[in-house]
Amino acid sequence: MQQSLAFLLQVCLLLSFHGNTCSGAGAGASINFSIVADSSLAAGSNFSSCLVSNGVSNFSLPASPSYATLLNSSVFNLRFTLPNVTRPAAIVFPGSRDDLRQAVLCARVSSLAIRTRSGGHSYEGLSYTTENHVPFVVVDLASLNRVRVDSGSATAWAESGATVGELYYAVGRSSGSLAFPAGSESTAGLGGLVSGGGFGLLSRKFTLAADNVLDAVVVDPRGQVLDRSSMGDDLFWAIRGGGGGSWGVVYAWKLRLVPVPLNVTVLQVGLTGPIELVAGLVHRWQYVGPDLPDEFYLSAYLPTGSTDDGNVSVTFQGQVLAAKERALSVLNQSFPELGLAEVDLSEMSWIESAAYFAGLSTADDLPNRGMQAKQYSKAKSDYVQAPISMRDVVEIVRYLSTGPTGSIQLDPYGGAMARVGRSETPFPHRAGNVYSIQYGVNWDRSQEALAEEYIGWLRSFYMYMAPYVSKDPRAAYVNYLDLDLGVNNWTRTAGGSSVGAVAHVRSSFGAAYFGNNFDRLVRAKTKNDPGNVFNNAQSIPPLAVIGLDNSM
Repeated sequence: MQQSLAFLLQVCLLLSFHGNTCSGAGAGASINFSIVADSSLAAGSNFSSCLVSNGVSNFSLPASPSYATLLNSSVFNLRFTLPNVTRPAAIVFPGSRDDLRQAVLCARVSSLAIRTRSGGHSYEGLSYTTENHVPFVVVDLASLNRVRVDSGSATAWAESGATVGELYYAVGRSSGSLAFPAGSESTAGLGGLVSGGGFGLLSRKFTLAADNVLDAVVVDPRGQVLDRSSMGDDLFWAIRGGGGGSWGVVYAWKLRLVPVPLNVTVLQVGLTGPIELVAGLVHRWQYVGPDLPDEFYLSAYLPTGSTDDGNVSVTFQGQVLAAKERALSVLNQSFPELGLAEVDLSEMSWIESAAYFAGLSTADDLPNRGMQAKQYSKAKSDYVQAPISMRDVVEIVRYLSTGPTGSIQLDPYGGAMARVGRSETPFPHRAGNVYSIQYGVNWDRSQEALAEEYIGWLRSFYMYMAPYVSKDPRAAYVNYLDLDLGVNNWTRTAGGSSVGAVAHVRSSFGAAYFGNNFDRLVRAKTKNDPGNVFNNAQSIPPLAVIGLDNSM
């Protein structure tokens, strides 16, 4: 069957030169494409031939009618759907661990760079684009989304293509008293989220998603399938917060589930008023949010712009792992300025709260990958290590009031986040950080001509914030990717590193994302992927210059 599929593929290639298409290649296979005149033609042809000969049929090439739909299915930042964005030579959807392994090996022998996509939420599109027009393939993990929960041992095995919503839904159906600490966006893929750390509403109690990984299965650059015992301590450490796209492809994660009460409390309070009033609440929040008991999460969200009369807005969102009587008592004692009343709080199950914070009507919507809105956006991040003065918060809110459509989100740290050592995982932002800031601007297609103006404003505001945030380095969260911090600028599908490249990365995004953990990440990269097979614009570089070794 594999030989007949390969033969049919070659026939399809010949037919496509004349504008024809070919489909129905064998049981369960579907090949429907025509040749496109671009630099990745030969590589794409070699890749698809390799896949078919190894029994992998679920892929799409650029001339397929479904190609654009499949490529854009998980693109949530519409900046990366524009015509100037380089498209992959192929998209492959592995349906099994062996399919995944074959996709990696076929990409290597075809001299294609590998971009692995689990959910498509990469802020800079690094899971489905490439820099410098290097030929590449997207390995999309959407079909690898199985979740197996063992409530008895409070663990779950989840494939990397599962979304946060799919994991939450499976856990919630299994037990009303178990949860997992990850983000609030239900369509974010676990592969990318856990690889970068994974901060969420439960993190002040149970720390990051990456801190709760017990085991993992990785397909490495040579196509080997490794678990925790066979991959070694350095690689297991690196994949839990060292960023995606540097180490191989994590096929699945074994996760520690955490205990939650049968009912939790949620709150959302929005206030609009003069700049000084809103600034006063934000200023006070700095002393409250990060210092509440571990069971409490209370964030602050400020949209940009102002009303016609100059008023601005702030919204405080919270989740408390306790009954609303305790939540109301603690918050009114710690933050009386908020003026909370019982009507502002609601009790619900943890799984219902996950749907609530994802903006969904019901928990049954959590596995639905189509629920997340798509938009054009640009984001940046910071860490604050000491509360900002009232006078300066007033000026910050005033600056925000002049901005285009966008927002800042202030997430409280402290609690358990401060009790994990900075080198326990690659994620270094632990004790000493009061809260994080996520900045963002967004626009729609009708405002496309204003995109650079919006991004320019965001960069100016980021510069304005420099005196108030972490320094030497100015830290950032790798899950909020920001290419403004620096890039690798690779011009080859693999190889291409040097001591100079490592020094450049260390002084730019390496130190910002990983602090003093960067050098250990480089050692892990050099040991496990010396040929730099897995690379992108902000991947970890190996120390030595080693070309691509195609021996398997």
